[in-house]
Amino acid sequence: MIHLTRLNGNPLVVNSDLIKYAESSPDTMLTLINGEKIVVLESCEDVVNRTIAYRGQIFAEAAGHLQALAWTPSSEAARVSVQNTRNSQPTANPED
Repeated sequence: MIHLTRLNGNPLVVNSDLIKYAESSPDTMLTLINGEKIVVLESCEDVVNRTIAYRGQIFAEAAGHLQALAWTPSSEAARVSVQNTRNSQPTANPED
């Protein structure tokens, strides 16, 4: 959701996923996918920048959640894994 301002100065929060297009004529008019039109004080460039910032924030939060959920072996598990790898390697036959 992006924070914008109506022409009368009232704040407005818009779901940026619902914006079909924005046009300046001379005020910025947003057309939503349902056909509703909203006129705002912010420029088209500002609407785009706020949308990009919002989506970047969403992706950053999602990446943080995924990283928190990611499994990483503990140092002990990693040590055991390396030790098992070494034990499974073929050794030279002393009878050769």
